[in-house]
Amino acid sequence: MEAIRRWVDTVDSAVAATAFGHYFRLDGSTHPKARSGARFLTEIRGGITIFFTMAYIISVNATIITQSGGTCDCDRTNDPTCEKSDEYKACLVVLNRDLITATAAMSALSSFAMGLLANLPIALAPGMGINAYFTYQVVGYHGTGPVTYRMAITAVFIEGLIFVALSLLGMRQWLARVIPNSIKIACGAGIGLYLCFIGLTNSAGIGVINGAMATPVELGGCLPEYRDEFGACTSHKLGNPTVWIGFLLGCLLTALLMMYKIKSAMIIGILIVSIFSWPRGTNFTYFPDTPTGNQQFDFFKKVVTFHPIQTILTAQEWNLSGAGGQFALALFTFLYVDILDVTGTLYSMVRFCGVVDPETGDFERQTVAYTTDATMISIGALFGTSPVTAFIESGAGIAQGAKTGIAAMTAGVCFFIAIFFAPIFASIPPWATGGALMLVGCMMMKAVMGINWNYPGDAIPAFATLVFMPFSYSIAYGLIAGLMSYTILNGIAWFVKLITGGRIAPADEDLKEYWTYKLPENAATPWFIRAMRGEKRFWADPSKDQIMELHSVASGKGERDITRRESDSP
Repeated sequence: MEAIRRWVDTVDSAVAATAFGHYFRLDGSTHPKARSGARFLTEIRGGITIFFTMAYIISVNATIITQSGGTCDCDRTNDPTCEKSDEYKACLVVLNRDLITATAAMSALSSFAMGLLANLPIALAPGMGINAYFTYQVVGYHGTGPVTYRMAITAVFIEGLIFVALSLLGMRQWLARVIPNSIKIACGAGIGLYLCFIGLTNSAGIGVINGAMATPVELGGCLPEYRDEFGACTSHKLGNPTVWIGFLLGCLLTALLMMYKIKSAMIIGILIVSIFSWPRGTNFTYFPDTPTGNQQFDFFKKVVTFHPIQTILTAQEWNLSGAGGQFALALFTFLYVDILDVTGTLYSMVRFCGVVDPETGDFERQTVAYTTDATMISIGALFGTSPVTAFIESGAGIAQGAKTGIAAMTAGVCFFIAIFFAPIFASIPPWATGGALMLVGCMMMKAVMGINWNYPGDAIPAFATLVFMPFSYSIAYGLIAGLMSYTILNGIAWFVKLITGGRIAPADEDLKEYWTYKLPENAATPWFIRAMRGEKRFWADPSKDQIMELHSVASGKGERDITRRESDSP
């Protein structure tokens, strides 16, 4: 073990001393803003962990988008859903495999780009939740919705371009700053609860809870034959062996390894559960003796294969004359969900890895980061997928010590490999990743200690954010709940204080956190504001020290040569 540690230290030191280590600001590099604790092999391990916790998206996203019908069509006169058409069903099989390739390719490209350009350990992929909205509410099951698949993809493409413009104008950066501090902190903890909730469900977890008729959720974990038409367990709860495989090996074993500081604990847990679940003939196999199980197993046996995209590349429909209000509604919904969801997720993940300036709320290369994820939305539309988003599963890699873009690039490379090994990576069962998601959620909950619980005007909106994220199954709605409650509570208190001349004010108002919509004096100023001021080098923004120097010169205390740096410079 000692020899391995020495070898790891040698490799980390050698990489940090190179131009590569300087660019990514590894610990031990010569970069003045090197990130403490950022080690090359730790980043690699973090990236692999991110990939394994996200690998389910390859098959899950493809399955969900396939149910929209995609570009497949048939005579719908007597069969609105085309389910009786064998030709249509054959088209759906090709569509599903197209989407597996497209999902893996977009996850690879977007994650690698985020890591390389923004130097952040955050992976991107077609988002969960927004893909369900795309399929079931916009396009409809097998194309029975108000907007065709081609027009929906066009809406996603346009939304991405609008998102790019908002990022370049600094509107997303401004939004991240003006969100009250307690809500920002609660957002990170709420995402932790959201992750834990996902890890407990059937779709991407161990399946210990599910929906019900009498209650919103209930204890689940039964075998399929004991579920009703709504998926609720009628009996034999916790009787499904996959629940116990996922809980004992995927959660408890991983937690035990983490207690002993085994650095690859999450990867080990995911791999062990997956390997246990692959053999057929057991009551916890991922490939049961059903038509769906047989199809999955036939695909799994291929091990290595490449399926070129045949049906969905550049599927946009640009003749929008008959699009109507439903197209505009879909475009608006995609936009506002992504603004809140992606911005909240991205900021929380960056805060989790510790690279946010506590004074200004800025982080390095933030404009590049926001622009990159926005650009990938439009590129993803060209691949026929729903909007690309920052994944909260990135927290699994950050929890393993990832701090730089090397982790996201590693995850991107893994997704690229998965294009050719799709049968393997598409066969990682959800109960293999559920335990890792629950543990990441546990680690993210420590952020609640930073919430200002001393003043109700801060604490109650933070709590609303905290609970609405998992309970509404949406990061965007959690943020909306927190911001609305903050605005109403503090707005009324401010108005009452104003009209009473300050005589009626909250009892603990002196404990309230400071908030302003104005930019902090030492914050990075959006380029268009600097351009409007008439600054010649409007693309460059002075650092804190340089601002202090400017103030010093302006006050007549001395003259110095003031150098400017470009914001988002490496």
